[in-house]
Amino acid sequence: MGRSVWYITTPIYYPSDNLHIGHAYTTVAADALARYHRLRGEEVRFVTGTDEHGQKIQKTAAAAGLDPQTFVDGIVSFIQDPLWKRLGISYDDFIRTTEDRHVRVVQAIFQRLYDQGDIYKGSYTGWYCLPDESFWTESKLVDGKCPDCGRPVERVAQASYFFRMSRYQERIAEHIAAHPEFIQPPSRRNEMLSFIQAGLEDLSISRTGMSWGIPVPGDSEHVIYVWFDALANYITAAGYGQEPQRFARTWPANVHLVGKEIVRFHSVIWPIMLMALGLELPERVFGHGWLLLGDRKIGKSLGNAVDPISLIERYGVDPVRYYLLREVPFGADGTYTEEALVLRTNVDLANDLGNLLSRTTAMVGRFAAGVIPPFRPEHDDGVLAKEAAVCLAQVQTAMDGLEISGAIVAIHRLVGTANKYIEETQPWALARDPAQRPRLDNVLYALAETLRIVSVLLSPFLLETPSRIREQIGVAQPVAALAEAVFGGLAAGTRIRRGDPLFPRIESGHRPEDGGRDRTAPQAPALSAGAQTGPEPASGWIDLADFQKIDLRVGTVRSAETVPGTDRLLKLTVYDGERERTIVSGIRAHYQPEALLGRQVVLVANLRPAKLRGIVSEGMLLAGSSEGLLSLVGPADRLPEGSRIK
Repeated sequence: MGRSVWYITTPIYYPSDNLHIGHAYTTVAADALARYHRLRGEEVRFVTGTDEHGQKIQKTAAAAGLDPQTFVDGIVSFIQDPLWKRLGISYDDFIRTTEDRHVRVVQAIFQRLYDQGDIYKGSYTGWYCLPDESFWTESKLVDGKCPDCGRPVERVAQASYFFRMSRYQERIAEHIAAHPEFIQPPSRRNEMLSFIQAGLEDLSISRTGMSWGIPVPGDSEHVIYVWFDALANYITAAGYGQEPQRFARTWPANVHLVGKEIVRFHSVIWPIMLMALGLELPERVFGHGWLLLGDRKIGKSLGNAVDPISLIERYGVDPVRYYLLREVPFGADGTYTEEALVLRTNVDLANDLGNLLSRTTAMVGRFAAGVIPPFRPEHDDGVLAKEAAVCLAQVQTAMDGLEISGAIVAIHRLVGTANKYIEETQPWALARDPAQRPRLDNVLYALAETLRIVSVLLSPFLLETPSRIREQIGVAQPVAALAEAVFGGLAAGTRIRRGDPLFPRIESGHRPEDGGRDRTAPQAPALSAGAQTGPEPASGWIDLADFQKIDLRVGTVRSAETVPGTDRLLKLTVYDGERERTIVSGIRAHYQPEALLGRQVVLVANLRPAKLRGIVSEGMLLAGSSEGLLSLVGPADRLPEGSRIK
């Protein structure tokens, strides 16, 4: 293999309408991965674009009184600028399936596969889902509807060209079995194996009676099926059939990043197309989860799309990028709420990161005349140097595993350690004792150096914040390489330049639907569930549907500590099978922190986060209480974290 380029793609988006926050999530994630690999010194090719053919586009354009090309041109213009430009998407190629370079490649692929017997002409009778541009046989429908999107299908009977998928069924199954990393996360892999084992049918890959598509070579009555056309974009953009040297350096792709609803196209149909062409398969197809609004996927056709541009205008690009990348464990579904975006901005960015920068520069200004003091290794405790090295390793491991939120959690943990370090070392006390000057200098240096390292590690994720951090600690050079994230790189004698807060706190105000309550105000969590006797509960009966709204999960306590200045609160870190979450619980009178480590508990996972004593609590533990006694609820036998209580 002569490849030397790290190649990542997003799905190419269907421009039947403007893109929404779900599309932004996918593309920002791909952008973060591309920026990370560039930071490592690799040559990167990051491709995104638009899938512009198909019956749905033709009908939508006609309804708008436009020809299809004019219709898609307007939407593509919006995607490129302002949407991707405002989000800082650093793509190397924006491919459109209406471009001549792509039309030539698709027709060449079709002709080659036809000539070698992998495509044949026949007749098709079956079911077609217009929104998904997907063909289905009767046996694949679910309650008579599309198995992917659940929407109605229409009966289709016509002449068609077919791709011999069945010829490659055993070969694709063997590849998936032999390469467990090929389809990620593992749940998607299992779904695809089941799909293949149920039997692959030859795929109808042409349509008649429409003109908006790539014509079948030598048969102008047919246009090529939109998915067969669109999937080929990944090799078109790599130079297939047109730039052989670039193609040899670029293909196969390292990562196809797609939504979970189109994993089947990318991990079954597309690999079989590549097998038929004699090309290597991509290393990984990663099917990430959905952003949900309530319990529904966000989508244009569902009428609940959220406009990313309005969020950027309201909160700024870095809070939006941070929220998208931090909030959802990559691969799992996540729920979008604007309240959560505000909370992440206020807590993680304003309170934690912004406060660390403000306090550090203030102390350097007050105790070191605004100049970064010298670092004396013999007087250093090594705390932040060690934590910075651990953080760098964790970020690398997470990003190599496509665990983007995990990388950001590691960086946030380093920021938290630095804030805690201030409280532990108390530079203001050291400054009162001249004999402690070397120690004070080291503390101030370590804090400023940690911020410099954080600026390096954050640069794949945030656009403006890294340079703003560096400016305030006096570093003029932009981040150039991941290798800079090593302790000791900040030059003594550098003059700081204190500036405005990184992230002014967002005052969200009041909304009628919140009952006039400030959405960022603390809410006191209930800490126990008690039993009621009698024929009817004191609070009245509830329906099963009411109970099912509560997301009860099994979690394991990974850390526990007292909350300073309180006599009843503990701060717990609980792993819920997807991520670690912080829970503040009023059980200190009943449990010592060390007694909780490793204990399994039941938590309410969908309780609105609340801020208590400056700490954001992301759930509630269930407990029983009676006459001053309290006992946490947990499974009698250990269960996997994330197990649902029903």
